[in-house]
Amino acid sequence: MNSKTVHTELIKTEAKRLGFLSCGVSKAEFLEEEAPRLEKWLNQNMHGEMQYMENHFDKRLDPTKLVEGSKSVISLLLNYYPSNEQNIDSYKISKYAYGTDYHFVIKDKLKDLLQFIQEEIGAVHGRAFVDSAPVLDKAWAAKSGLGWIGKHSNLLTQQVGSFYFIAELIIDLELDYDAPVTDHCGTCTACIDACPTDAIVEPYVVDGSKCISYFTIELKNEIPNEFHGKFDDWMFGCDVCQDVCPWNRFSKKHSEPLFNPTPELLSMTKKDWEEITEDVFKKIFKKSAVKRTKFSGLQRNINFLKP
Repeated sequence: MNSKTVHTELIKTEAKRLGFLSCGVSKAEFLEEEAPRLEKWLNQNMHGEMQYMENHFDKRLDPTKLVEGSKSVISLLLNYYPSNEQNIDSYKISKYAYGTDYHFVIKDKLKDLLQFIQEEIGAVHGRAFVDSAPVLDKAWAAKSGLGWIGKHSNLLTQQVGSFYFIAELIIDLELDYDAPVTDHCGTCTACIDACPTDAIVEPYVVDGSKCISYFTIELKNEIPNEFHGKFDDWMFGCDVCQDVCPWNRFSKKHSEPLFNPTPELLSMTKKDWEEITEDVFKKIFKKSAVKRTKFSGLQRNINFLKP
């Protein structure tokens, strides 16, 4: 085996040991197919008030502009599918936010992986990315053969569906590159039909400014009244398009203790949420991604859900 193959196998084996679901590698180069798609999406204002999506257009499409001398993008998936879900009589939180904020959990694993690469292979330079820099996570994961981008614009795999986080290491080491997999959505339109706000405007295109996740997390102003009664009780994020996807029948329970929710989160009823105090909010969401919306934001969302 040549050194590229040996290094690639080493990295993938360590990624598995660290708890990642899967690991794929692609060449660090300009994302030609994504460029016109991203430009069109931005020109149609589908990013709503997410101004940051307009920034660093070149860096979003070219990892060599983010990490000097980069040769490879290592894409990694980390499962977050929970073993227990919230009380049926509850306002809902997206499953990814049940436990400790994924940014911290994954960043630590990525640092460990980069350190391993440097110890085992030598002077390799790179950066870790978890959904916090201008990197098109899903495009890289698809290019690296980890799945295909479904009609709901999430990454999908035949083996475990779509309930996982995507992260990257961009490094200046040449590796063996994986090939993309084929699309297996077929004629299915379950996600398009089920979206409560009709945010999936056509197969593979989501108007972010109509998405419940956007309204409940990203939007800082008041939620437009025209969407009243269409939120299906989601107060932070939304999983509808994933919940109805046939491929998620194959979701497997995660094994990351940090993603387990507090018992209070699972047992709270709508009445409990409506009466939540700031102290309870801080206790339940101490290390959670829900802190992004702040207590006032969550209250705004809950009030919007009331009949």
